[in-house]
Amino acid sequence: MNFPSDLRYTKSHEWARKTGDKIVVGITDYAQHEISDVVFVELPHVAQQAEQGKAISIVESVKAAFDIYAPVSGTVKAINTTLESDPAIVNEDPYGKGWFFELTPTKAEEWEKLLTKDQYESMIRQGAKG
Repeated sequence: MNFPSDLRYTKSHEWARKTGDKIVVGITDYAQHEISDVVFVELPHVAQQAEQGKAISIVESVKAAFDIYAPVSGTVKAINTTLESDPAIVNEDPYGKGWFFELTPTKAEEWEKLLTKDQYESMIRQGAKG
């Protein structure tokens, strides 16, 4: 599985990419693999307030529906409307075209609490053993 080193990760399998003063969010390669075939994505609204660790979006697969949690607190600035008509992009390109939303963070210190690539991989390995 692929976990880019320039991203940060959450224990609930979201990724976050800092670009300037914005943070782009999606789900990890591991998450999309576990979820299986994505058939629907409910995105947040532009200007919606996000709180770190709180559900902000939903992804549905042929298996079930899963909450997507905000990796940091902030204001939603953009959403990936392509996912509304083609949710399978999440499975095909989770770190590129399959992004979910973009936030302007309100608590910069929350970024430092997110997992690095090595920490995230270690968490997954521990879970696989558990």
